[in-house]
Amino acid sequence: MVYTYQTKGTCSRKIEIELDGNIVKRVAFTGGCNGNTKGLASLVAGMKAEDVIKRCEGITCGLRPTSCPDQLAKALRAAMGARS
Repeated sequence: MVYTYQTKGTCSRKIEIELDGNIVKRVAFTGGCNGNTKGLASLVAGMKAEDVIKRCEGITCGLRPTSCPDQLAKALRAAMGARS
């Protein structure tokens, strides 16, 4: 399943996630800090979505109340909810 999430409050504008059951197969960010978003996407590939959410949820970026990792957690929650 491929899910697209429009981010809010970050430099990245969109996250595309491919899930195989509850396993993150692929993540691609549109916008954001190129190296950081590529690194994040690489690190979470193969992980359980629930584990990514636990690790990334609530992370902030500077004075912003959210971040690309936090938005990824929100996107994964939305994607998992969309398939039920």
